[in-house]
Amino acid sequence: MAVDRTPVLKRCKALGISPMVMGYGKETKRNRNANQRKKVSEYGLQLKEKQKLKFIYGVLEKPFYHYYEMAVKEEGIAGHNLLRLLESRIDNVVFRAGFAITRREARQLVGHGHFTVNGKKVDIPSYRIKVGDVIAVSETSKKSPKFAQIAEAVDGRLIPTWLEVNKEAMSVKVAKAPARDELDYEIEEHLIIELYSK
Repeated sequence: MAVDRTPVLKRCKALGISPMVMGYGKETKRNRNANQRKKVSEYGLQLKEKQKLKFIYGVLEKPFYHYYEMAVKEEGIAGHNLLRLLESRIDNVVFRAGFAITRREARQLVGHGHFTVNGKKVDIPSYRIKVGDVIAVSETSKKSPKFAQIAEAVDGRLIPTWLEVNKEAMSVKVAKAPARDELDYEIEEHLIIELYSK
């Protein structure tokens, strides 16, 4: 299995992403204004948007292209479909629900079998969640001090409206499909579609 060992804050700076999006640190003016001085070609802009989205969700090139192919085949705007597919990965849902501090940690926790979907153990981080699914911390993992630490660290994190979190039961229900306007980062997804459709 391929592992991305790129230092997160260094990569955030290079791509112009706030570390807050990745679950790290606080936003500063310096983070927001990163990379605004250089003139970039159209291809460069498209490539940067693709790299940004791949980095945020921790997806490598081959599976990312597979998401693009699925997004184009579905009805609606391909760029919005791509974002919805990425948002509906179980590792992202775990992160969004506040059961992990970062997406990397969420991916690791899912891979170690700490979560169930509708009562069945799932250990594949790319598993796609559907509307109505209930993701819960497994019974054996609920007693782990790790989840108490996570709850304390993410206290106050905004939960998207498409998720219904039950903190006592340590579970989250997917109430509706993820919405494009609820993303906490800026992305021009149409540039990614243009890049792949050349």
